Amino acid sequence: MNKPTVHDIAREAGVSLATVDRVLNARPGVREETIARVQAVVDRIGYVRDTFAANLARQRLYRFAFVLPEGPGQFVGTLAEALAEAHASHVVDRVALRVVHVPTQDPEAVVRVLAELGEAGMDGVALMTPETPQVRDAVARLKADGLAVVAIASDLPSSMRDYFIGINNLAAGRTAGLLMGRFLRDAGEVLVVTNSMRSRDSLERRLGFDAVMAAEFPEHRILPSVESFDDPGRMAAIVREVMARRPAIRGVYSMGTGNTALLGALRASARPGDLVVVGHELTPTTRAALRSGEMSAVIAQNVGHLVRSALRIMRALCDQRPIFEAQEQIRIDLILRENIL
Repeated sequence: MNKPTVHDIAREAGVSLATVDRVLNARPGVREETIARVQAVVDRIGYVRDTFAANLARQRLYRFAFVLPEGPGQFVGTLAEALAEAHASHVVDRVALRVVHVPTQDPEAVVRVLAELGEAGMDGVALMTPETPQVRDAVARLKADGLAVVAIASDLPSSMRDYFIGINNLAAGRTAGLLMGRFLRDAGEVLVVTNSMRSRDSLERRLGFDAVMAAEFPEHRILPSVESFDDPGRMAAIVREVMARRPAIRGVYSMGTGNTALLGALRASARPGDLVVVGHELTPTTRAALRSGEMSAVIAQNVGHLVRSALRIMRALCDQRPIFEAQEQIRIDLILRENIL
């Protein structure tokens, strides 16, 4: 049996092809009774719209923006590289891509960028920013303007975002706790560092890490989180001071980026070989540290999968198509010196 077409709809409903097109694309200029008649035919004959073909026929251009943190962190650099590679593979799908770097410690600056993107006629925005009240309000305004909004790598669960793309950060933190506890030989203190506890990924990782360490390795004392606020100099200075004052530190858990400054400070303390160091994201710095033995393990996520998933999901949201959850699930990768490529 042949697949129903728009010609079948027009014939059965007694309307023109132009009217069918207006109804299927929810454009104005069609009377309510005509819309109801066309929709009834669509339901009766089982017409399923081919969104890709429809977009191709009218040469639709999807306009997507990725809002990423600015600063020295290498993870954002690897993310941007993966984004460029993924975009190259989506050229035939007519995606216009814009990457904007923002100072995530300045919520007002983030809000200004989001407002500009809303005014620029974007179809979708992928955000990697801390969730502040200002950002939540800005996301609500983007949604009111009809944009698809997704959070990438770090969630914005209290906002009106449509979807989160990234690993389960609570599980990632629990994984870090299990690794730390198993790798530590002697009881002692564990230093925890990150960019900012305002970032949801750091908050969830800390919760997962603490839960496992308290339940399974209570002999270790977990110190309060040290925040660098994207300032490598601050990270280096604080870590050097803490290491000098607390000789009982046996492990370091790095929940965010900033590993270059962290590892430099640990080298200056002349103790990197004595420490268990667990971190996140595979970058040139963490890769080299694994090979040299300065890091024990890195918990990573496939950045290529991350950005390809973001592009697929924003398109699906724009086209009002279902999202295939199994395809978009980002897995947690555990990288050790023995399995690094």
